[in-house]
Amino acid sequence: MKIGIDISQIIYEGTGVATYVRQMVRALVAESTHEYILFGSSLRGRSVFRQFVSGLPSNVRLITIPIPPSVLDFFWNRLHIIPVEWFTGPLDVFWSSDWTQPPLHSALGMTTIHDVMALLYPESFTRSIVDVHKRRLQRVARECTRILCDSEATKNDVMRLLGVSEKRLRVIYPGYS
Repeated sequence: MKIGIDISQIIYEGTGVATYVRQMVRALVAESTHEYILFGSSLRGRSVFRQFVSGLPSNVRLITIPIPPSVLDFFWNRLHIIPVEWFTGPLDVFWSSDWTQPPLHSALGMTTIHDVMALLYPESFTRSIVDVHKRRLQRVARECTRILCDSEATKNDVMRLLGVSEKRLRVIYPGYS
C-alpha cells in the first residue's frame, strides 16, 4: 500500500502539531511494510524535511516542493485544484495533518482534528481564524473517508458541529516518545 502523509507542519518546531506529526510518522513507518511518501511544502524549510526523513527506514520517500503552505491552502482549500498525486504519484491513502485537504484522484483521504475550539468559542478568535477553520473543516467533513480525533470530546464535537457520522471517526490519543 502507498500511503502519502503531509508533513508540512513539522517545520514549526516546538508546536504541538509538529510534535504530533513527527511522532505519528515515526510510529507508523517503524515496523511497516507499506511504502510511505512524505510530502512537505515550504519555501525555506525544506532542509527540516530532509533532516527528519534521514533517520527513517528505507520504505520512506520524501517529496518537497518550494511552495508556502498558504499557497497550497489557496489551491487546495479555496479552488480545490491540483491533486496531491501530481506531486506524489499514485497513492492509496493520503493523510493531511492540518486540514489542508487536497483533491485526490483515487486515494482515500484522512486527516486529524485535534479540536474545534474556533467553532465552539468563535468569540475567542479573530473572524479570519474562524472563517479558515469553518472552510477547511467543511471540506474535511465532505471528503475525508476517515477522521482521526485525539479525544472522545473532539469526536463528539465533530459529530455534532460538522455532522460527520461516527463510523468515519476514530479516536487515537496522542502519544509521546
